Amino acid sequence: MKVIVDFDACMSNAQCVLAAPDVFEVREDGMLYVLQEEPPESARARVENAARLCPTQAITIEK
Repeated sequence: MKVIVDFDACMSNAQCVLAAPDVFEVREDGMLYVLQEEPPESARARVENAARLCPTQAITIEK
């Protein structure tokens, strides 16, 4: 699985961080960072939840 973030759409509101803190992080600069662009399959449910929770739908997942 590959995590793709549209950083032009991302508002860094950290909903994804709450769902998958091992994959996403908002740092002190207020920007979102993807910690694991290709997280393990065991993280799929959390990453899919993060994508659903994103208010701007900036997160997509490639199989």
